[in-house]
Amino acid sequence: MRAIVTGAASGIGLAAALRLAEAAREWGTGPARIALVDIAPGPLAEAADAVRAKGAEALAIQADLADADAPARIVAQAVAAFGGLDALVSNAGVNPKASLQECAVDQYDWVQAVNTRATWLLGRAARPALSESKGAIVATASVAGLNPTPMCAAYSVSKAALIMLVRQMALEWGPDGIRCNCVSPGSVPTGMSPERYATDEGLALARSRNPLGKVGTVDDIAEAIAYLVGPKSGFVSGTNLVVDGGMQVTLAQRGAAGLVRSSRPS
Repeated sequence: MRAIVTGAASGIGLAAALRLAEAAREWGTGPARIALVDIAPGPLAEAADAVRAKGAEALAIQADLADADAPARIVAQAVAAFGGLDALVSNAGVNPKASLQECAVDQYDWVQAVNTRATWLLGRAARPALSESKGAIVATASVAGLNPTPMCAAYSVSKAALIMLVRQMALEWGPDGIRCNCVSPGSVPTGMSPERYATDEGLALARSRNPLGKVGTVDDIAEAIAYLVGPKSGFVSGTNLVVDGGMQVTLAQRGAAGLVRSSRPS
């Protein structure tokens, strides 16, 4: 398993890299070789050490995915180091909290560049190597890409676009043998929104948003990513795998209840 994981210094990215290191042994593909990409050098070095502790080879690549030239450099470095590529996990993301009215133009463009454009450029650069290996691309989207979310204006738009981008990749690159999918997490504590889960009230609210009454973990999302790049998902492509404890069901039920109430005569 030769993989690139972006946003790999913490949160879902780190969990995915660690899970792939374990999964490679389970799949019988030998020790994993993982390129970990992040903008933060200190946490990135620690993440690489954690992956090596799992028995995998780790290549740490510091990069800013808002830079349009970075994706090609990342892919070239990983392919040169590993002799090819089997999986691209495009996970890096940013979410400056702002409404549509408050969001500055440069801030909006930055979010789209990191959250959406980088996946396109990474995938385009990785396509030759993934065509050779018949590999897989998985991007981390969000339930915010399925539902408008307060104070996440640019983020929600970027994740909705990312879901469609991955479907377009699946259509165009499927004939090369490349599978392209998304994972959309629900309520999962990460460094992106620590304040949301910092209090008992915040945790209770997160649990109330899905039928299971649970808050997800980064390991839940990492497991979904590993499935989508692994050998048991060989006929899965163009899919957005929602991992939210059933939050979409809750939202649909609440919406339906609202429609029922609004249709009643006054």
